[in-house]
Amino acid sequence: CTGNGICKCRVCECFPNFTGSACDCSLDTFPCMAANGQVCNGRGTCECGTCNCTDPKFQGPTCEMCQTCLGVCAEHKDCVQCRAFDKGEKKETCSQECMHFNMTRVESRDKLPQPVQPDPLSHCKEKDVDDCWFYFTYSVNSNGEANVHVVE
Repeated sequence: CTGNGICKCRVCECFPNFTGSACDCSLDTFPCMAANGQVCNGRGTCECGTCNCTDPKFQGPTCEMCQTCLGVCAEHKDCVQCRAFDKGEKKETCSQECMHFNMTRVESRDKLPQPVQPDPLSHCKEKDVDDCWFYFTYSVNSNGEANVHVVE
């Protein structure tokens, strides 16, 4: 019974919060909780402690990543700009508002992470305050940590 129940007459009797023939399905929804406090970001169902995303545009451990949605790049543009280049609209408030992601600098665009990795990844091309393009990627790993790679 995978340590989550007691076997009686070849049938598992599961402890509270577990179900399934081998008590291998957790009913705990905490691992499915998105940053907004909703289970699976309101875009999926929590099955055995894992999100099953029902909206095909959304993916990731809590159905929060959307590759085709507008917004991931624009949402993080000002924070990436102030952290990487010390300029932009959030320059003055950068240390308070923009520390929610790990940042790695890379030499060129071909050194940015590619979509072959397991974590959902957004490639971004945004204009800075000087009307110049800058490039970065935004991804969230299975631990919910946001990672940004930015071209120097």
